[in-house]
Amino acid sequence: MAITYELIKEDQQTGARLGRVHTPHGSFDTPVFMPVGTLATVKTMSPEELKEIGAQIILSNTYHLWLRPGEDIVEEAGGLHTFMNWDGSILTDSGGFQVFSLSDMRKIEEEGVHFRNHLSGEKLFLSPEKSIQIQNSLGSDIIMAFDECPPYPAEYDYIKQSVERTSRWAERCLRAHKRPEDQGLFGIVQGGEYEDLRKQSARDLISLDFPGYAVGGLSVGEPKEVMNKVLDFTTPLLPKDKPRYLMGVGSPDSLIDGAIRGIDMFDCVLPTRIARNGTCMTSRGRLVVRNAKYARDFRPIDENCDCYVCQNYTRAYIRHLIKANEIFGMRITTYHNLYFLVKLMEQVRQAIQEDRLLDFREEFFEQYGFNKPDAKNF
Repeated sequence: MAITYELIKEDQQTGARLGRVHTPHGSFDTPVFMPVGTLATVKTMSPEELKEIGAQIILSNTYHLWLRPGEDIVEEAGGLHTFMNWDGSILTDSGGFQVFSLSDMRKIEEEGVHFRNHLSGEKLFLSPEKSIQIQNSLGSDIIMAFDECPPYPAEYDYIKQSVERTSRWAERCLRAHKRPEDQGLFGIVQGGEYEDLRKQSARDLISLDFPGYAVGGLSVGEPKEVMNKVLDFTTPLLPKDKPRYLMGVGSPDSLIDGAIRGIDMFDCVLPTRIARNGTCMTSRGRLVVRNAKYARDFRPIDENCDCYVCQNYTRAYIRHLIKANEIFGMRITTYHNLYFLVKLMEQVRQAIQEDRLLDFREEFFEQYGFNKPDAKNF
């Protein structure tokens, strides 16, 4: 099997899991945050810098790479790892989320989805078989089943139909998968906020025996309490001997809360996107370095951070770069934010090892300011 999961320890306070996922391009420790490299690059970062900060696995986007440069070119280059010079693990999404979020004009049928290219407007069609074919050509270690990602909120009947279609599509993905020996295909549990539909989706997918499972349809606009509640009743349904991936989640509080609920893998564009706008994650909450009050602030972004950026550059200098639209400013805020989340997950793993994850959560939330009634969340 291409992907295997090793459970090392469970936190006695919460049941959070310390583990390791083994892939054809090495192993990574979990819980883990995966930086997003949409177009075979994590924006502004080199693969060498990603290694420097301790990133173990990155995510790339099937939909975007299908459109540019085309999966055939990536395959001809020797696959995604060779194409982008990254020898660690790579996960590719199915393209489904982009189809549903980027295209205003789409038509869902049993065969697949008709929609328009968000760049050129041309008509396109993506099916479970096409998604798997693209991902087989890209050559990532972990590939995702093509599913329907419904919006929040959505009516029960709509979500029920969507879950049933996602289960049928999952079977088609398995049949279409040509490289099971070196690519692990994960199923995606849907069901919105409805417990019985999550159970139905989990039951359907577990019967297909995927090497890993994702929880989809969250972080799509629902309140955090709803997401945590859904995880409370969904994660325990998933096999203990396989990795569990919560898609599209990257705020520090949700990474900790997800780990507490038994999630192993997370990804999100949040840290890189806000970095380019001059917002930095720090141990005391978010810091909008482009604000005028930092014009003469010669301290590092985060005095508790030992990253390259915090050791070498000041808030005043970084603010100047961001205000002047200098690319270097975006590079170093991105570097810092990714380092912050990679280190946060190291701390989470250490807390699980020491059976004190709830204590760590309380300390982190207190310092970060999440416990204040007017706390500004990401």
